[in-house]
Amino acid sequence: MPAFAGMSNTVRIFGFSPRHALMNPSRDVFIQNRTFDEIKVGDSAQLVRVLRTEDIQLFAAISGDINPTHLDPEFAHSGQFRDIVGHSLWGGTLISAILGNEFPGPGTVYVSQSLNFWRPVTVGDTLTVTVTCREMFEHNHHIVFDCKVLNQNGAKLMDGVAEVAAPTERIRRPRVLPPEISIADQEERFRCLLALTEGMPPLPVAAAFPCDATTLRGLLQAAEIGLILPILVGPGRKIRAVAEEQGLGLKGRHIVDVDEAHATRTAIALCRDGEARALAQGSLHLGPFLRAVLSRDSGLRTARRASHAFFVSASAFPKPLLLTDAVLNAAPTLEEKIDILQNTIELSRMLGVCDPKVALLASTDTVDPNIPTTQEIATLCEMASNGRIRGGLLDGPLCFDSAVSPHAAHAKGLHSPVAGNADILVAPNAEAAHMIAKQFECLIGALTGGLILGTQVPVILAGRADTVQTRTVSCIIAQLLNHHNKEGSFP
Repeated sequence: MPAFAGMSNTVRIFGFSPRHALMNPSRDVFIQNRTFDEIKVGDSAQLVRVLRTEDIQLFAAISGDINPTHLDPEFAHSGQFRDIVGHSLWGGTLISAILGNEFPGPGTVYVSQSLNFWRPVTVGDTLTVTVTCREMFEHNHHIVFDCKVLNQNGAKLMDGVAEVAAPTERIRRPRVLPPEISIADQEERFRCLLALTEGMPPLPVAAAFPCDATTLRGLLQAAEIGLILPILVGPGRKIRAVAEEQGLGLKGRHIVDVDEAHATRTAIALCRDGEARALAQGSLHLGPFLRAVLSRDSGLRTARRASHAFFVSASAFPKPLLLTDAVLNAAPTLEEKIDILQNTIELSRMLGVCDPKVALLASTDTVDPNIPTTQEIATLCEMASNGRIRGGLLDGPLCFDSAVSPHAAHAKGLHSPVAGNADILVAPNAEAAHMIAKQFECLIGALTGGLILGTQVPVILAGRADTVQTRTVSCIIAQLLNHHNKEGSFP
């Protein structure tokens, strides 16, 4: 599958960790060298390292070498090695690590390096890197090392010769640990999410007034990957003008030519009549659009309270999260929260989570009579235990860190299947949820999307700052929700 336009693999530095530092545990505080005079011919040093997918991605990001042999599984499977392989020079960097860190260590200056590459390095291979002193030159303190890299089967991956200028004075310094680096791989996470729709027919989506570049591009890109069949509802002349300006093709696309004032009502009617199976907001203001959607007479309301769920997939978390409700219900009552919870639990189950773990967020981890929200949370948990809220495991009140961080939950002594392992985050009100959502987007580069739930069809909202990517993710979730609703797979 081709890369989705607008996505990228981003390297983000989140903090410091010794996890991948190349060190001897007994010398983890200081780094020190061996001088020229302390080394003899035949002396050697060794390093063992396993190649991870993250290593390949990081090397590609740093070097700029994006050969699909290293990054594109589809291409790699059809190539010579039948699988993703690591960059050959990645093994060479491990030789540099030994020479610079341990043997001779700090103060070493590279003079030359020659390498021969005998076999590819694949993900999961354990590399044993050995450098052995072969020759020493007193006049300039140069040392020549034989270099050899073997895999876990003892097969030679590479060998060569390195020459360095060795240090002549002892150096012993506090060991400066490298930053812990995390890959924010949006494209890979997008592919995993899109794979859930495999085999599903394109979803007919009525888009109300898609007259801005981002909305139109998002709809057309989602159509190009077979995700949706867009029905473009609005002034035909304006839609075509935006497409022409952006270089977007509209050949074969269904346009319902109505003026702006009738775009939302017409799109809703298409959904009510069954011609469309989802509704998308275009460049219309949110307030009037929602009033039309939630109209008792001509909208898409059901017996259940409508709510919004925000989908989050980020490298900072081991699994996707759902956050609710950041849009519709400003200060929901207890009864309204029951529907909000049920809507989001069912969406989580549709995404493949059998028993979603639901964290009811507050500013404290305990019920406090001075904080009404925590008392309400206790009531909701009791309702869930009595079967009033079905399909998920509720716990709360929980602070945000207690909900998503196993370390925080353990440190606080919270022994719960939900604490530190939540699938769903339920904020006390829309204001809190909205701030959390924007932090996900802006601070950790999360893959995001969202829908209105509890309506006759899924409703895709379009925030002014939403990207093409966000809108396409929302289309994926709408497709999944529509499919599972038709299958009747919810309890």
